[in-house]
Amino acid sequence: MSLTTDAITAAVLFGPGAVLGACHLVSRRGDKSDSAAVRRVLAERAARSTADGIAPPDGGEGAPTPTDARPVPLATVLAFPEGRVRRAA
Repeated sequence: MSLTTDAITAAVLFGPGAVLGACHLVSRRGDKSDSAAVRRVLAERAARSTADGIAPPDGGEGAPTPTDARPVPLATVLAFPEGRVRRAA
């Protein structure tokens, strides 16, 4: 192979990876500052909710109380005809 075909092959194989890698690195540039800001806001919310007594008891909402009522069907259910055979046209 010649030098030209080797260069073209290298550009085809490594070019998209290099472009996508550069785009990825540019998009990750501000992650540390964003993560620090998010952690700070979450810590403030947690401190405020425990100070105000807003936190739910036992760490969450209780289970719903069961009822004896029969559930209302959402749609009419029709029985599928089992004995009929479809005739070819």
